Amino acid sequence: MSEVYKKLTGCLQSVREKTDFQPEIGLVLGSGLGGYAEEIEIEQTIPYTEIAGFPASTVAGHKGRFVFGRVQGVPAAVMQGRVHYYEGYSMQDVVLPVRLMGLLGAKKLLLTNAAGGINTNFRPGDFMLLTDHIAAGVPSPLTGPNAEELGPRFPDMSEVYSLRMRGIVKEAAAELNIPLQEGVYVQLAGPSYETPAEIRMCRSWGGDAVGMSTACEAMAARHMGLEICGISCITNMAAGISAQPLDHKEVQEAADRAAESFKRLITAAAGRI
Repeated sequence: MSEVYKKLTGCLQSVREKTDFQPEIGLVLGSGLGGYAEEIEIEQTIPYTEIAGFPASTVAGHKGRFVFGRVQGVPAAVMQGRVHYYEGYSMQDVVLPVRLMGLLGAKKLLLTNAAGGINTNFRPGDFMLLTDHIAAGVPSPLTGPNAEELGPRFPDMSEVYSLRMRGIVKEAAAELNIPLQEGVYVQLAGPSYETPAEIRMCRSWGGDAVGMSTACEAMAARHMGLEICGISCITNMAAGISAQPLDHKEVQEAADRAAESFKRLITAAAGRI
């Protein structure tokens, strides 16, 4: 048994001592978006601190617990806050939660985040459906001995974000009259916001939005064979795109303003996925 899988099974056992809930979908809520977990039909909550070996979120706006319940009747495991590489955790710990959701039974994963807009056609408050990602700025979660129990040594990443799931989200957005952008998400390490030169680099790569999470989680989930969708809430324009200084409090406030539309979109999409 690999060390990665051994730690995961310890977390799994810890959760199973508290609930036998079987999710069909996993949902990760990003900065300022955690309030959505309060809107679902809740069956049980488990703080991360009560799961043996589980990394704890230290970021403001991340409540730090699993919420197990139903979204439009669909059993869901909802992460009310995530952990990040910049918090000092190893990349293996950063992706442990999404791997755990896969072991709990989830076959589909919906990742959300707050992101900075690089594409000049974007505006704060927009939602961006991830078509692809660039994760050159952080270590791969698959580095090191392969956890054969989870997936192959060289997993295919030609369609990380499911075309089928993207189609469902676009259909839901159109029905709800919620504008939806599409684009490529770039993950950098953080915790400092990017410099204007770094944003110019990301833009030259083809990036449309930038943040400090999500892509590494998507890689780990695809390694396990999960079907994935990702949505960014564009909370600010990135450095050099806007002259305004960047501030985490303002990121949270922008996400709060977009929260109602976000809840409607996620609920409609999750019920069909």
